[in-house]
Amino acid sequence: MDRRQFLHRFLAGSAALALAPRLLRAEVAVASDSTRFAQALAKEPWLAGWKDVAAESLGPTVATLEGRWPKELAGTLYRNGPARFERAGFRYRHWFDGDGMLHAWRCANGRVEHRARMVATSKYVREQAAGRFLLPAAGTTIDDALPIRNNDDVNTANTAVIRFGGRVFALWEGGSAIEVDADELRTIGPVAWREDLVAAPFSAHPLLDRDGSLWNFGSLDLLGGSGLLLWHLGADGKPIRVATLPSEGHGYLHAFAMTARHLVFVLTPYRIEEGRAAFFERLRFTPERPCRIAVVPKDALDAPRWFEADFAAVYHFADAWERGGEIFVRAARHADVEAMRSPMAAAMRGERGDGATRTDLATLRLDTATGRARWEAGGVRGLEFPVFDTRHAAASAARVYAPLHLDRGSPYFDAVAAIDGERTAIHRYGAGVLAEEHRFVPKPGRRRTGEGWLLGTLLDTRRGRSGLAVFDAERVADGPLAQAWLPYTFPLGFHGWFAGSARA
Repeated sequence: MDRRQFLHRFLAGSAALALAPRLLRAEVAVASDSTRFAQALAKEPWLAGWKDVAAESLGPTVATLEGRWPKELAGTLYRNGPARFERAGFRYRHWFDGDGMLHAWRCANGRVEHRARMVATSKYVREQAAGRFLLPAAGTTIDDALPIRNNDDVNTANTAVIRFGGRVFALWEGGSAIEVDADELRTIGPVAWREDLVAAPFSAHPLLDRDGSLWNFGSLDLLGGSGLLLWHLGADGKPIRVATLPSEGHGYLHAFAMTARHLVFVLTPYRIEEGRAAFFERLRFTPERPCRIAVVPKDALDAPRWFEADFAAVYHFADAWERGGEIFVRAARHADVEAMRSPMAAAMRGERGDGATRTDLATLRLDTATGRARWEAGGVRGLEFPVFDTRHAAASAARVYAPLHLDRGSPYFDAVAAIDGERTAIHRYGAGVLAEEHRFVPKPGRRRTGEGWLLGTLLDTRRGRSGLAVFDAERVADGPLAQAWLPYTFPLGFHGWFAGSARA
C-alpha cells in the first residue's frame, strides 16, 4: 500500500496534505516584536529562557563544577528545545514554533562538557538561506508563506530526543524523526520507518518496552482526519507493525502511557474554530465534553477498548500499572486550558505572567470489569514533565520525579520533587534559578528500583549561566551532589534522554 492509498483509506478520502497549510496558519506577529522582546530582556534577565539563539552551534565547552561529579556517571544527556524564534526582526508568538536546538551534556571521569547545534531540518535550511521565515508555523502567521508538500516541510524537530538502536533522533509532534550524529550533532536527515509512510506523524514521546522495542503514535488530526497512527518498531529500528486507531471526533494528545500489556491513549476533546488562525489559535478545548480513552492491547492493536472520563487537559504522563482488574495512569493534569493551549505566551511576548502553574499529579482509574473511568485528584500541585525509574515493575505507583513551581514570584519551575506515595521530598533551587525536566539515570550495576541519579538542566538568570545538576535520586531533599555551569545561557527546552557510555 503506498502513502496515497494509506491516507485515503484512513482519512476517509480527505485531502490531508492539502489541508495542512490551513491547519498551520496562526496569530499575526509584527516586525517590532524582536525589538520589544530585546528591550524587555534587558530589564528582566529571566526572559533568557525564551530568547533567540542566533548561533548555529555552541561549544564544545567544559563546564565549571561546583561539588564533586560522580565518576560512575558516564554518558550523554541529550536535550532538545526551540531556540530560533526570530528572523529579520520578526518574532514567533508561540513557544512551540521555534526551530529545534539539540544539546549534548557529556559526562566522563567526573568531567562535564557541553555542545549544542541547531537541527538542520529542511525548514531551517531553507529559512537560514533566505534570512527570514518562509513556511507556516503552528502558532504564528507568516505573511506570504510558501505552500508545503508534506509534514516535514514544517517540521521543527524541537520537542524531544531519543537514542534508539544506536542512533539519535530529534523529535517533533507531527512529522518524521530527524536523525542526528550522536557525537557532533550534525543532522543526517528525516527517517522513513516504512516507505509508504514518508513524513507520517511520529510523536515526540515514544516509549521503550522491556524487550527493547519501541511504541509510538502519530495524530491523524494533523492531517485533517481523526484518530491515531500506531507504531511498533523492533530494537533494530524496523517496523514490527503499523496500524491505525480510528476515533470519533477530534481528540488532542501529546503523549501516552504504557503498562506491561496495554497502551493507553487519553484524547482531550476540542473543537476547531473557522478562520485563518492556526491549529493552536483555532483550537478550543471543550471542558463540557468527556475525555475518550483508548486501551489498546499490545498483542491486538486492532482491538481497542474505549472508556469515557470527565474532561482533563494533559500533556505528559508518568507511570501506569494494572492491579485487580483496574488500570491506573498518572498524569500532570492542567486546570487552566487557555494556558495549556499556549504555554508561557506572556514570556514569548517579553511579559511576565501571573506566576502560577495550575496542575496536579492526577490518577486516571479504568475499571475493566465495569467499563467505568474516573480521575482522582493528586496532592502534589504545580508540577510538569514527570519521569520515573522504568525498571519499576510492581503493581503500584512508582516514585515520580518532576520540576515544581513553588514560588509565585518565579516565572517558571524553581524546584524539583521526588514523589513517593504520601511522601514528597523537595529541593528548592533558590531565587533566579529556573528548573527544567529532570531525567532518572540508573547507577551502573545496581538493580534495585530507585538506585540512580537525577539529572536536571537549569537556567541561573541572575548569574547569566545555564547548567546541569546531579542528585542522588534517593536523597533529593539533600540537594545536588554537584552542579556543572556554562559561561553562557540558552533557551529553556522540553525533553531529554540519557545514553550511557556503553551506548544503547
